[in-house]
Amino acid sequence: MDDHAIIPLYHFRLSHYFWRIVKRALVLLPIAAFAICAPLANAASIATTVTDKANVPLDDAVVYVTPVSGTPSSKAARNAQLDQVNKEFVPYVMAVQTGTSVNFPNKDNIRHHVYSFSPAKTFELRLYSGTPSSPVIFDKPGPVVVGCNIHDWMVAYVYVVDTPYFAKTAKGSARIDSLPDAEYELRVWHPQLRGAVPMQRIRIGPGGAAHYTIALDIQPKPAVRKAAPSAESYK
Repeated sequence: MDDHAIIPLYHFRLSHYFWRIVKRALVLLPIAAFAICAPLANAASIATTVTDKANVPLDDAVVYVTPVSGTPSSKAARNAQLDQVNKEFVPYVMAVQTGTSVNFPNKDNIRHHVYSFSPAKTFELRLYSGTPSSPVIFDKPGPVVVGCNIHDWMVAYVYVVDTPYFAKTAKGSARIDSLPDAEYELRVWHPQLRGAVPMQRIRIGPGGAAHYTIALDIQPKPAVRKAAPSAESYK
């Protein structure tokens, strides 16, 4: 049965006490809403433009900031994937936080033999198809060069950082959001970088937004000749 049939609306009267409760709730509602939105509103961001010395925007540069004091927080999800498609690694460069588990699915109809001898991570996934049962955990910071023992031209880079605040450039642009108010060390890395880029110490205030333009000394990407391996290589 309809409630209005039991208690007609015109018979309902608000007491003086009830009105006091309503008024108090209306006063507190904007305060509560502000308290919920305040952390998001106060989060800072950094935008970067990364170019070469000729002012050409660069893809695949890793931009990251590390708090000068304290321990950076961790991202909730630490899983990533480096595909093998058409005898190439995709993506060419991937940035991850330390402790990230990376899967290496083989989406080709031939087997691959994935490995790395890099100091930051040495591993080997012997000839396989599909996806290996266990991912590779990248637990040390630094660059990791990934290759295929069957197809020499297949090369990728996993850059491991000790901070959750990082991004990779696309057409020269990268943006890092949700930065707490703090002092940071800003760094940039690229697989074809000559030497190292000096660290910049920056300060980000509550709700601040900063933009940095960084020019890198880049060497040409090495050209690797693609050659068909022999049938014996797949056994």
